[in-house]
Amino acid sequence: MKLDKKWLYLGCLLLLCLLVPGRAARAEENETIKNGIYAEQIDLSGMTAAEAQEAVQAYVDALRDTEITLLAAADKPVIVTAGELGIAWGNSELVEEALSVGIRGNVIERYKKLKDLERENLVYPIELSFDLQAIGDVLLQKCTPYDIKSVPYGLVRENGKFRVLEGQTGYALDVETSIDEVSRYLAEEWDRSPCTISLNVMVDQPKGSVEELSQVKDVLGSFTTSYTTSNFNRCANIDNGCNLINGALVYPGEEFSMHALVTPFTAANGYYMAGSYMNGQVVDSLGGGICQVSTTLYNALLLAELDITERYNHSMIVTYVEPSADAAISESSGKDFKFINNLEYPVYIEGYTQNKHITFNIYGRETRSPNREVRYESKVLEVNHPTVKIYADASRPLGYVGESGSAHTGYKAQLWKVVLENGKEVSRTQVNSSSYKMVPKNATVGTATDDPTAYEEIMAAIGTGDIGHVKNVLAILLPAPEENEEDMVDDEE
Repeated sequence: MKLDKKWLYLGCLLLLCLLVPGRAARAEENETIKNGIYAEQIDLSGMTAAEAQEAVQAYVDALRDTEITLLAAADKPVIVTAGELGIAWGNSELVEEALSVGIRGNVIERYKKLKDLERENLVYPIELSFDLQAIGDVLLQKCTPYDIKSVPYGLVRENGKFRVLEGQTGYALDVETSIDEVSRYLAEEWDRSPCTISLNVMVDQPKGSVEELSQVKDVLGSFTTSYTTSNFNRCANIDNGCNLINGALVYPGEEFSMHALVTPFTAANGYYMAGSYMNGQVVDSLGGGICQVSTTLYNALLLAELDITERYNHSMIVTYVEPSADAAISESSGKDFKFINNLEYPVYIEGYTQNKHITFNIYGRETRSPNREVRYESKVLEVNHPTVKIYADASRPLGYVGESGSAHTGYKAQLWKVVLENGKEVSRTQVNSSSYKMVPKNATVGTATDDPTAYEEIMAAIGTGDIGHVKNVLAILLPAPEENEEDMVDDEE
């Protein structure tokens, strides 16, 4: 009996349904990939899973030595390898998929895939991945060293004239966005051959310009103080601090910090031991006298009408300016002297010392009316005269009086800004308020005596706290010895 071809075809499909599922479920190690299956250009035909895995991994490993040029700051080429960027095989599951072709799925799907392979190869893409941490490390270690820091335009004053110093454009690698760019390029555009990738480099234009700095030529404020009574060390400290500040250029909106320029107070930074205030006493410290530098600068800046943002008065009164016109700094206590350039143009600070006088000139562009005058007035609110603190000393004889330390008058004061136009006062504004400690003088009085009455009287005198009264009592208790005539004759001879 002749069989219809249609029924013969259906019978074959039924036979495949009965025989093939067992093989598809096993996926044994000796199963091989069907002919016509590729991983990109790698022919996987007849390979076991292990062989296919090894073949593709070898291809990826060979790419590790591929050179990739990264363009850092100023287009500086940095050559690295794909291996350094953490290249890895990203879709190893393709081996299992390739092995399952013609084995898994329903009988019709399997039969169709096998027929398709007879007409056209099945090609799987090899996907690559890169380690973002490795890319970041390469950028930081090999590319950021080529960053160029911008240098603002500068200004120097020589022989009474200003000279502008050229600035420099800066370049800095944007590491975060460059990591994304390198990763994206390698994933989407890389053709597996040596290539060049431009990194994201930020351009930092230098602050200032020749045109802007050429406007700095007017004296906005000037102030001088004297230190003619200072010793060598204090004079040296004032000279050193002044030199460290001289030439400072402050652009609009910038904040000036004196600490940043004059510290640390060390011998290596040019400082000597000299007197300074500490805990109500005058003690020697490195940099003693630096506060006269900040005080002189403070007064020059006030006359220039710049915005003072941090200022402290001394703990005790100073003599080189009026009360409340001083500005103290201290590295140990964190006291700084700061101002912000609130003007439209840069300001240049010129400082110099001559004949034990220190002067600061503030240069900028004068925009104030010539009929406008600014001056500052110190207003003393309270004066606290120093006393003498008396100590009884039983180890010294009655009649001994020793005085030590220096007394300081205490003050409470304010500083006021007075503005005049055409010679008439138009405004009066309080600038600051200051409080200075009163420091008493110390006196030691001897109380050792065999006379109980004298002891009681001197102790009572000490109890009054009046050193003048103590001396009067001692004059009564211990009258000066009388001179005899014979001694007087001898003296005359």
